[in-house]
Amino acid sequence: MGLLLAACAPEAPAPPAPPPAPSFSQVGVASYYAAKFEDRKTADGERFKSTGMTAAHRTLPLGTMVRVTNLENQRSVIVRINDRGPFMRKRIIDLSPAAARALGIRNQGLMRVRIELVSEQAAKP
Repeated sequence: MGLLLAACAPEAPAPPAPPPAPSFSQVGVASYYAAKFEDRKTADGERFKSTGMTAAHRTLPLGTMVRVTNLENQRSVIVRINDRGPFMRKRIIDLSPAAARALGIRNQGLMRVRIELVSEQAAKP
């Protein structure tokens, strides 16, 4: 009899679905930091290192991880936003030299890129 009652019991409600991941996508021109910024403090207080995979963005929260894709060759890297900028009109992101090299930036120092959110406010390493 106990089995029969258990079979008739209502099913437990399904757990709520996780909220959708935040989305952000931006297309525009990227540049990279000049050598003179090496070891200067960034907006989040850390020292800029040209070998790091970091970037500056005007509005994304510091600590945000983004995928940057070079639209000319489709190479992409993931960088952490740790600074504010760029301060040149029509540019959407300033990359560390290491990130720019990984993307295959050309001699002119600019490239057309797409930025996509990976995660917001990730912990600093």
